[in-house]
Amino acid sequence: MANDLLDALLTLEKQKGISRDVLIEAIEAALVTAYKRNFNQAQNVRVDLNIDKGTMFVYSRKDVMEEVLDERLHISLEDARQINPAFELGDIVEQEVTPRNFGRIAAQTAKQVVTQRVREAERGMIYDEYVDREEDIVNGIVERLDSRNIYVGLGKVEAALPVNEQIQTETYRPHERIKVYITKVERTTRGPQVFVSRTHPGLLRRLFEMEVPEIYDGIVEIKSIAREAGDRSKISVVAHNEDVDPVGSCVGAKGSRVQTIVNELNGEKIDIVEWSEDPAIFVANALSPSKVLDVQVHEENKSTTVVVPDYQLSLAIGKRGQNARLAAKLTGWKIDIKSETDARELGIYPTVQDSLNYDSEDEEYETDSEDNFDLYKDDEE
Repeated sequence: MANDLLDALLTLEKQKGISRDVLIEAIEAALVTAYKRNFNQAQNVRVDLNIDKGTMFVYSRKDVMEEVLDERLHISLEDARQINPAFELGDIVEQEVTPRNFGRIAAQTAKQVVTQRVREAERGMIYDEYVDREEDIVNGIVERLDSRNIYVGLGKVEAALPVNEQIQTETYRPHERIKVYITKVERTTRGPQVFVSRTHPGLLRRLFEMEVPEIYDGIVEIKSIAREAGDRSKISVVAHNEDVDPVGSCVGAKGSRVQTIVNELNGEKIDIVEWSEDPAIFVANALSPSKVLDVQVHEENKSTTVVVPDYQLSLAIGKRGQNARLAAKLTGWKIDIKSETDARELGIYPTVQDSLNYDSEDEEYETDSEDNFDLYKDDEE
């Protein structure tokens, strides 16, 4: 057994990174338990396992006491000095008590311990690998589905894609390849549990980092993201090089870069706008594709009043208020949108800005509600 066990431990040390000394300590502790269980012993014992020599001994351990309360745990000073005259009160006397047939039990126990430790080590390595990949994007294969989760194979581990992290407009089929975003990695009794998402804004960020070299290299920075997964998203970008167009870099030649991301997200619309330190400019940009006549900033409550042409009101608000809602999330400012006519009536937009000229052939957008709209940033991200 000794040679086989030694070879096994050396192999595990090389392949799994499990220290031989750690395994030996674990086997010795398990052998103590096995001894007590199989031989109905309650005394303190120690197992000495020497893999190199191929020896194994079990020693009982008794405290030297003046008064023996339990013969399985204590020994009198007189009896201890018959073994060795040097013993004193408080010392520990060890005597070999190795059972004759303990080798068979030891072999079974060692196998169980090694198997368990290998499983624990593999789980630990998987956890360490994926915990370092939190907030990163990975490729996976849809393996199975149930009422709560979709399970995505990532190679060494199966990740859970919960219902609230799934894009409602997407259909997931077994064996389908998808990109997912790792949101959390947890240790559990059954091993590491990885949770992934298709709706997290971080997925959009990582896709742009993969597709746009200027973002990956830090020349262009994504400042903020507002996303309603599966439908529409907005991102704001800024260039740290005056010669680089941040929006153009993300869009790519003939829209090739952003189209790749749109395809990955199954048609999710993406608006890319330029970030600005000036909240008036930033809010105006964020309301793209709508044209903006004026932005009035109210610092005291971090809100803005935006004036748009009458025929652009519906476009500025968007379907079910989506465009304004995403703009508010993107900028972090509350947005109150007024039509030009209403703004004049309220006296907040008294003059026409002659510098802004609009094409009379621009498409008009009908509004299906009142002319005044107070749209505020959602509390939930």
